Amino acid sequence: MAIDKLTDVALRNAKPTEKTRKLFDGRGLYMEIRPNNARYWRLKYRIAGVEKSLSLGVYPETGLKDARRKAAEARKLIAQGQDPSEARQEVKAQAERAREEQRLADAGLPPPGSFEAVAREWLATVHQAKVSEGHALRTQIRLEQDAFPWFGRRPIGEIEAPELLQALRRIEARGAIETTHRVKQACGQVFRYGIATGACKRNPAADLTDALRPVQTTHLAAITEPEKVGQLLRDMHAYEGQPVTRLALVLSALLLLRPGEQRHMQWSWVDLENATVEMPAEVMKRMKAGKANGPPHFVPLAKQAVALLSELQRLTGKGMYLFPSATSGQRCMSDNTVRSALRRLGYGNDDMSAHGFRAMARTMIVERLDISADIIEAQLAHAVPDALGRAYNRTQFLEQRRKMMQNWADYLDKLRLVAGAPRPSGK
Repeated sequence: MAIDKLTDVALRNAKPTEKTRKLFDGRGLYMEIRPNNARYWRLKYRIAGVEKSLSLGVYPETGLKDARRKAAEARKLIAQGQDPSEARQEVKAQAERAREEQRLADAGLPPPGSFEAVAREWLATVHQAKVSEGHALRTQIRLEQDAFPWFGRRPIGEIEAPELLQALRRIEARGAIETTHRVKQACGQVFRYGIATGACKRNPAADLTDALRPVQTTHLAAITEPEKVGQLLRDMHAYEGQPVTRLALVLSALLLLRPGEQRHMQWSWVDLENATVEMPAEVMKRMKAGKANGPPHFVPLAKQAVALLSELQRLTGKGMYLFPSATSGQRCMSDNTVRSALRRLGYGNDDMSAHGFRAMARTMIVERLDISADIIEAQLAHAVPDALGRAYNRTQFLEQRRKMMQNWADYLDKLRLVAGAPRPSGK
């Protein structure tokens, strides 16, 4: 087969015709001359039994020598079983990806297919729709601080367990063991989402189950010994600080709400005549769907609680909140108020916490009053499914809880009145 038949002189002298003509150089290389005198280099080739054509440039920008060089490079690929057209498309795609990555980087955004890109997609489409706003924000902050800086821009499918472990070890090194496990858990959810969407094929976080230091379980401080509970109650009733703070302290032992739930209570939720508080679903500790669609949580009020709330109503009843901020009635009291009051009474972090009133009741109601754990669990609004599988049953044990709350209040009065005068309180 004749090769290198064309010359520069022949190419310059070639004239267009009424129809497209071809000037062959050999081994599939030819010039295509169109009627408008536009000239294109082509390489005709076969791969896998299929005839194809590859564009090699426009003449005269691409001269004869360059066209032959490009044709030779394409033939090498063909000899290796690669389609030069597909190889060219891949080069173009890589260049486009590089430009897109640079554009995103200039805008402060992660590359497509990176761990951070998949994680932010998971946060926006799955996590935020499932959990509370605060929970989602905490997860985002953990990933931004402890994951993205180390492997956020890496392709998610290329991240292996040792690389993830190295980043988690950095968190361990600063002593934040619980945070380490929470970051691992969040990363595992991102990888599982990546598997579902085709961004990766496996979850390396699953390989680290036994590679991290275990979390040492700690319980919030709570007093559960009857004599000490009696002294605590006497101290709280004798508290000499703000009257609203004193009532918040005493009611913590009678309402058994979480501290955040209690301080956000509004007067429109309180029915003193029927001795009930109806806590809206959105303020309860629930998943996002439970907050949006779940039933309210009912708090039966013992006679003692009704009396204290009636006293509180004279102090704050004209506003929205039962426990307003000392500086603004438009906000509820600080989450630190009850804790600080306990400290002023001499109860340190290891003695009693604001959340400890729930733990105190959970232990003592079952052990001292011989009441079923199911009833106190329902009162504490723990999401334990009932017989029909419902996590939040509007009326679960309501009558039993009403009786329990009265028995609990009576028992606390008995403990408080057993001993003598209270010790000096905080100023």
